[in-house]
Amino acid sequence: MKKLFAVLMLAVMPVFSFAAEQGVHLDKVDIDVSDKAAMQDGARTFANYCMGCHSAKFQRYERVADDLGIPHEVMLDNLVFTGAKIGDHMNIGMQPADAKAWFGAAPPDLTLVARVRGTDWLYSYLRSFYEDPSRPWGVNNKVFPNVGMPNVLAPLQGRQVVGCKQVQIVEDGKKQYDPLTGTPLTHEACDQLTVLPKTGALTEEQFDEKIKNLVTFLAYSANPVKLEHQRIGTYVLLYLAFFFVFAYLLKREYWKDVH
Repeated sequence: MKKLFAVLMLAVMPVFSFAAEQGVHLDKVDIDVSDKAAMQDGARTFANYCMGCHSAKFQRYERVADDLGIPHEVMLDNLVFTGAKIGDHMNIGMQPADAKAWFGAAPPDLTLVARVRGTDWLYSYLRSFYEDPSRPWGVNNKVFPNVGMPNVLAPLQGRQVVGCKQVQIVEDGKKQYDPLTGTPLTHEACDQLTVLPKTGALTEEQFDEKIKNLVTFLAYSANPVKLEHQRIGTYVLLYLAFFFVFAYLLKREYWKDVH
């Protein structure tokens, strides 16, 4: 009995760990995996900034190109940097042993990360790096404290720091205003992330859109057949609804004389 209890505790420990990590505030993001333009931009960001360390080994370049409407030649010229062929999986050249020596652990494959973590978590995480000289790479993350990776998107976002600023008071999900003047009620919060002006290539709005597109691509990658499943599901429901009418009429015909 004690052994069984120990096994069960080991099995659920990752769940508790993940739940605790989810205690941080996550920003909501609206993902549309039918938006090919967004996914194309996300695929470009993934290839240029993520695939130096992270693979997507359960995807093939050809499948991504076909699903996203990218010509094979354009895919090979702009999104493939390892000499891979169009039909190859999206692997990386970094060896696991080297990755462990450099980062302490091999960077995870990201094919299914949107399904494991969720799109809100990814969106918040990628926007929450901040400067922290005490860390090996000089950065930390509010969503994933003490994460062991550099902020590869810093050239786009700019230098983000933790500081104090006035934020509007929110109670029960509603922003609070002065009842006499109508001005927003604020308080000073000293755990806020702030991007230093003119330190990144993109504005805050542009960077948020870039991250949203990247998360959209990762959401597609985690479930490339989602739209097809939804389309088939619609037909199945219509068939069942159509069949139900005849089943009901048949049932009523059988039971009309049974009293």
